[in-house]
Amino acid sequence: MPSNQQRREAAKRKLERQLARRAERAKRRRIMATSFTVGAVIIVVGAIYALVHFTGNDTPAASETSTPDTPTSSAPPAPTTQGPCKYSLPADPPAAKQVPQPPDADPTPNTGTAKVLLKTTQGDIPLVLDRAKAPCTTQAIEHLVKSKYYDNTPCHRLTTGEGLKVLQCGDPSGKGNGGPGFEIKDELPKDLKPSADGQAQIYPKGTLAMANSGPNTNGSQFFMVYADSTLPPNYTIFGTIDPAGLTVLDKIAQAGVAPGQDGQPAQDGAPKNAVTIQTATES
Repeated sequence: MPSNQQRREAAKRKLERQLARRAERAKRRRIMATSFTVGAVIIVVGAIYALVHFTGNDTPAASETSTPDTPTSSAPPAPTTQGPCKYSLPADPPAAKQVPQPPDADPTPNTGTAKVLLKTTQGDIPLVLDRAKAPCTTQAIEHLVKSKYYDNTPCHRLTTGEGLKVLQCGDPSGKGNGGPGFEIKDELPKDLKPSADGQAQIYPKGTLAMANSGPNTNGSQFFMVYADSTLPPNYTIFGTIDPAGLTVLDKIAQAGVAPGQDGQPAQDGAPKNAVTIQTATES
């Protein structure tokens, strides 16, 4: 029969074995939790990599208007105007040319048209803005015209490639990433015809549309379509170009794009015959 001393030692050894098993289980749980966390991080990083590398904007009409990446911060969201259009007023990047914020009337004018004449160094380009098609965009563009924002600004980009034939204007800096210091929400077209391959839609000859760097980033840059062009339906259409203006655009396009830095012919870049909007006025 075991003595009291022997019973105490047996109980002590049992307790030590229990504590050892508990410690081992806790260690395994920590290892599993760490493995799960590392795996989750790898999955998230992989997803971010895929988004960055495989979902970029490949639309030519937008690439020249892209803005620098915005660093993550705790800054409050950009303020907006109080009317129906809610133009956002980000503090960064700064406006390429100072202009007051647009009016945001309630209700937004959504009927009728406005005629705008672009007097350029290559000839006059009359435009017709359609309030019914894109009321918030038209209201903002009319405001920019009345504020003389477009006066003495270059048309920095011409494309002559198959499927994309546009002249892009509206950045006072001429660099392709400038804007007015506010952004206009998309008013996307819903009645465009699909392209032959069904992968995009046709922006027909004579279309006046907004350039952008992503959803709801419209500012002051716009493009004029001088021949049917194939694009995703990601660009607000807010008017048309009169036949006389299309004649001027044809002349600009026929001169072509300025050669690239390597001196080779290009299909996308500054127009060979420089185009400057001398004045933009409502007529």
